[in-house]
Amino acid sequence: MVQTVTFQIAGQDLILETGKIAKQANGAVVAKYAGSAVIATVCSSSESVEGLDYVPLTVDYNEKYYAAGKIPGGFIKRESRPKDKEILVSRLIDRPMRPLFDKSFGREIQVVPTTVSTDQINPPDILAIIASSAAVHISDIPFNGPIAGVRVCAIGDELIINPTYDQIKKSVLEITVAGTKDGITMVEGGASEVSEDLMISALEKAHKVIIELCGIQEKLRELAGKSKLPLTELSYSLENSDTIRSAAYPRLESACFVKGKHERHHAIGEVKADLASRYASQLEDENQKKLFDALFEDMEYEILRSSILNKGLRVDGRGTEDIRDITCEAGILPRTHGSALFTRGETQALAVTTLGTVFDEQIFDDIDGDKREHFILHYNFPPYSVGEVGRMGTGRREIGHGNLARRSLEAMIPGKDEFPYTVRVVSEILESNGSSSMASVCGGTLSMLQAGVPMKKPVAGIAMGLITEGKGGPGDRYAVLSDILGEEDHLGDMDFKVAGTEEGITGFQMDIKIAGVSPEVMRKALDQAKRGRLHILSIMNKTLSKPTDHISEHAPKIVTLRIDVDKIGALIGPGGKNVKALCEQYSVTINTENDGTVTIYGKNTQNAEDAKAAVLGIASDPEVGRIYNGQVKRIMDFGAFVEILPGKEGLVHISKLSRQRIAQVTDVLKEGQEIPVKLLEIDKMGRLNLSYIDAIDPAGESSADEGRQRNDRPRR
Repeated sequence: MVQTVTFQIAGQDLILETGKIAKQANGAVVAKYAGSAVIATVCSSSESVEGLDYVPLTVDYNEKYYAAGKIPGGFIKRESRPKDKEILVSRLIDRPMRPLFDKSFGREIQVVPTTVSTDQINPPDILAIIASSAAVHISDIPFNGPIAGVRVCAIGDELIINPTYDQIKKSVLEITVAGTKDGITMVEGGASEVSEDLMISALEKAHKVIIELCGIQEKLRELAGKSKLPLTELSYSLENSDTIRSAAYPRLESACFVKGKHERHHAIGEVKADLASRYASQLEDENQKKLFDALFEDMEYEILRSSILNKGLRVDGRGTEDIRDITCEAGILPRTHGSALFTRGETQALAVTTLGTVFDEQIFDDIDGDKREHFILHYNFPPYSVGEVGRMGTGRREIGHGNLARRSLEAMIPGKDEFPYTVRVVSEILESNGSSSMASVCGGTLSMLQAGVPMKKPVAGIAMGLITEGKGGPGDRYAVLSDILGEEDHLGDMDFKVAGTEEGITGFQMDIKIAGVSPEVMRKALDQAKRGRLHILSIMNKTLSKPTDHISEHAPKIVTLRIDVDKIGALIGPGGKNVKALCEQYSVTINTENDGTVTIYGKNTQNAEDAKAAVLGIASDPEVGRIYNGQVKRIMDFGAFVEILPGKEGLVHISKLSRQRIAQVTDVLKEGQEIPVKLLEIDKMGRLNLSYIDAIDPAGESSADEGRQRNDRPRR
């Protein structure tokens, strides 16, 4: 039986429907909004595994080209591997939903949201979040949801819920917010130096809508929900758990506060290995070994959190607001266009900037419509950065962290009209122990400044954490942590990254593992993050606070000019003849826009400037009295035709070739020769009369014999 619920946003109906499509899945919901539609399904495996210490969840968001009436580009006309955008949306769905599944369910879960229609006006990713949650909520899979997501933009003083693509382009703030009826659990977005107050207002407005969206999912469950499957309760327990705990706990309290990541892990490992050897026969059982490992993690969890809440002391000895030592170096690589090494504690990022041309822009061909980006940031996290052996490659983590760093820097990148280069930043994480994405923001800023990119302002980022007592509600004790370590991320209640300038926020990401946080906690976290960000910026500014006054000699040279639109045809020439000739002559690449903007890319400054002069010459009408460097095209008995500009020829009469009488033109010139000529006149028929510059005296007059007989000018 088909069941639907409806909710109105911005004058449009959001419709959730189930019972018609994909009925063999554990749960399936179609979400429709304006001209966009997403089908979300969820399935679980039939067999459960007892004692899993993680949730085996996979989210595979995918977009069909037919949704926008398009056929995939390229040789293969089938949707292939996930695009970066699809991976990023999958993460937006996964992050708020994963904590709400119970590990003891023990079955693989796969959520597949598919965009099957889009009007290219309303982004479908928000629909995918809502539809995915609704599909799970009405299914027989245990889920502590529902969740919902909204996008918030700020245009002027107005906060807009679920804006269109056009509204997003005009906004100074764009964030995607997800959460439950109890609180916000995930935020992702970028901004253009917005204040902490505006961010808080946007989050509060978003949560009001999230509560209502969760409400309609509850209604849909009442209409079409299935009975939930049972959890897989453990049939065994850890033997000697109290004895192991009492022996290990005091030793762990010391080991957990050893300075240095690897030294600390080694100390904890020694305690664990000692206890494991004492109970070796017991731990031969795989289930007992799992519970033994879980007990040690629980003890670390208690020790870390108790120390922070009761003593204000973190595992590396810092206070809650202390930031690890920071060092910055710029220009450390000799051949790159820009480079920087940013080190914060045991996290280190090597950021390298490369300047390219318009032909290096990132081209996106997806259902949102074709677009180009002139700022690219790629993030790499090799296994050696954490002292491990592993497979090299780009996974969802790399794409997600790189996107956060890119959005954090994007608002401060100059426009193409101001800086006509394509800018690519690559962040190589060389060491990692806490917030390598924010290290990428800091290193990326320094490398771009060193490359001469005229950034509007430097950007820095910091990762914040949260430790709460209880459920994080009003009255509960809590501590906000600045510059968190990997352990604090893993064992804490919040991972909260904020990037920005001295003036405001440019990038924002938050994941919360508890039901939600109060506005009071959020405001404290933002204020503390701002103090940390300003501290990091002050250190970065001592190394480099503004762009260098020149770009690398190894970077391409770009010259931009504007010509009259009606001169574009003359510049390009028939079949591109003129522009191709210029490119070949000056070893440059020339790109022409419909508005008359001409961009010249040369390997060196001289070539680019020479080509610019030639383009200006073509775009300008010939001027009487001006001297041109022309090329002899044809030699006739009565003179030579010389091309002074591409496609524009004039005649140098034999009498204008020399101060002395000559018998024939070939005595002075040959075809292909380049000579300086002066434009003497443009006759009534528009023909150009030239004089060889060597035949002109210092006063600019011809010195040929006045009595020389002059033949009538022949027709051309």
